[in-house]
Amino acid sequence: MDHGRILIFAADHGVTVEGVSAYPREVTAQMVRTFSSGGAAITVLARTLGLEVEVVDVGVDAELPELPGVVAARVRRGSRNFVYEPAMNLEELEAALEAGRAAARRAVEADAVGLGDMGIGNTTAASALLSALTGASPAETVGRGTGVDDRGLAVKRSVVEATLGLHTPCFSDPRSALAAVGGLEIAALAGAAMEAARLRRAVLVDGFISTVAALAAVRLDPEIRPALFYSHRSAEAGHGLALAVLGASPLLDLGMRLGEGTGSALAFPILKGAAAILREMATFAQAGVADRADGGNP
Repeated sequence: MDHGRILIFAADHGVTVEGVSAYPREVTAQMVRTFSSGGAAITVLARTLGLEVEVVDVGVDAELPELPGVVAARVRRGSRNFVYEPAMNLEELEAALEAGRAAARRAVEADAVGLGDMGIGNTTAASALLSALTGASPAETVGRGTGVDDRGLAVKRSVVEATLGLHTPCFSDPRSALAAVGGLEIAALAGAAMEAARLRRAVLVDGFISTVAALAAVRLDPEIRPALFYSHRSAEAGHGLALAVLGASPLLDLGMRLGEGTGSALAFPILKGAAAILREMATFAQAGVADRADGGNP
């Protein structure tokens, strides 16, 4: 666990026109610029902890110039509004999954890959996808995201409720569910998780968005489970449910809700320490430590 890389996938969401976020969608592009300039929380943490950061524009709805540390892999300028139609068609879904796989392949020299996200509206998409994959109601999966008030929370829940009613026939298959109500960056996260696991890299899953993406990835490829480490339990309402469905025990519980891969970054030293203990700590026999007086195992 000497080297880690945080992969941040960024995209916009058509559902934002329904008023589900406290922030306008322009913030997605603004944050991508901030990642590139090094002023975001995740880039500060990465510098502090010696981690690399790669940002992948898989669906930002803005004209962005070439930016240091940002990979252009845009499938389309934001997903469609899934209140009325699928967020992606299957070809777009596959392209987003491949953008994630390609990022994992670029990170092959890292020992651990941390997942992160940026996309105004993506807690709504993740909540809808969590409901689609588990059958849980919007009351269980929808939270305040960027900090919407009670009225905003009611809007989000009604939007997800309407979305589930429209796309129910798609939910028997994780791939079609992901296309119907997911997001481009959520699909890319799932692709990255599957490919990094295939390459035998540890995968640090961040908060709510990344965990729902990990759930979709596990449904698509159950064999990746042993590679996934869940960095923290966020304050978002549906995160506990997503973790429970995965049977996951997060490493940290700090009430965080920032995203960006910040939880993945903070959990990396714990994973690094655990690996060092396994490699380097002496057994009682090697250290010459006496057995227990009662003859039991140490």
